[in-house]
Amino acid sequence: MESLKELYRIGTGPSSSHTMGPERAARRFKEKHPQADRFLVTLYGSLAKTGKGHLTDDILVKTFAPLPVEIRFDLSDKPLPHPNTLELTAIENDKEIGFERVMSVGGGKILSEGETEDAPADVYPLSTFADIKAYCASRHMRLWQYAEECEGAEIWDYLKEVWRCMREAVTRGLETEGTLKGGLDVQRKAKMLYRQNHIDESAETRENRLVCAYAYAVSEENAAGGIIVTAPTCGSCGVLPSVLLYMQERRGFTDTEILHALAAGGIIGNLIKTNASISGAECGCQAEIGSACSMAAAALAELHGMELDQIEYAAEVAMEHHLGLTCDPVRGLVQIPCIERNAVAAMRAINALSLANFLTYTRKISFDVVVNTMYETGRDLFSKYRETGEGGLAKYYTGKK
Repeated sequence: MESLKELYRIGTGPSSSHTMGPERAARRFKEKHPQADRFLVTLYGSLAKTGKGHLTDDILVKTFAPLPVEIRFDLSDKPLPHPNTLELTAIENDKEIGFERVMSVGGGKILSEGETEDAPADVYPLSTFADIKAYCASRHMRLWQYAEECEGAEIWDYLKEVWRCMREAVTRGLETEGTLKGGLDVQRKAKMLYRQNHIDESAETRENRLVCAYAYAVSEENAAGGIIVTAPTCGSCGVLPSVLLYMQERRGFTDTEILHALAAGGIIGNLIKTNASISGAECGCQAEIGSACSMAAAALAELHGMELDQIEYAAEVAMEHHLGLTCDPVRGLVQIPCIERNAVAAMRAINALSLANFLTYTRKISFDVVVNTMYETGRDLFSKYRETGEGGLAKYYTGKK
């Protein structure tokens, strides 16, 4: 498996596959062809169908600036190597001088057709939870120690920056009001949720309100094109920071303990990314929100010092009960149902933690099995429910209550 640095990416929202991936592809292509005087980018599949809502065209224009770029949205049903495919052409004096086909495969990662240079080296020798659990158990290691062994001590500096960016996204989101751009007139709700406390508010209600407020804060920042951390994607970026920040404030966990939790959750995300997918265009929202919930549940279990079996069960429960979740963004925007879905998944991660605390040793399903199930389920989902904006809420939403 690859480094956690490839999973936790700091960048611009609102979509890791539609914004961060194309931005990275455009920057690299521009550097390869410094003599070009203009560029042409053709978007296919989900990039073509929901690219405008996800601001793909905006980020491409900004990346190629000051040089002009023509962006074409090809809505044909031609066979594609990946649902998020784009073709880049460099032009000088009206002659093509460079061409590249790129796949934005989720989490901000890109793969160029016929090239392997963008594929980072594997740093984790094991790629199933069963193998990792057996290895750690035999050496009395925790997941974060396994991450350190594979990544080196420098991973903690990187995760420290990840945690800083996550907290800042929460802070910005809680301080900002107004309506998100895109035409849906979606009002920012994080600040409202955060301030609506009551003198007789129960502990349970407060937990729900704060966790949801933090999830809304990060997700709204993402929808507005702010700086966030993929965890594992932009569209699901609010789940993990919301539960970790809440638990740190409530129970006083240190930043070091939070970093250990990020490492444990990252290994879970890496396993899903390696053995299945974290791309909504490939496997529906179960691959994004389901994966984020699974990562968050595992991170919480690590934070509370649970055993490896309990960490596995928390991650498995969180993913299992997102199986089949469709990706149907209204008008291609990462707003409805995406923002609210982050808050619901954050609370579900806490529920998965509680179940793992009580029921781990009665379980029947392994984490590896549920990951394989998610991948097969996602591949079987009808294309309208895989980030194309053609089915579900995207089809039936009218703006009326």
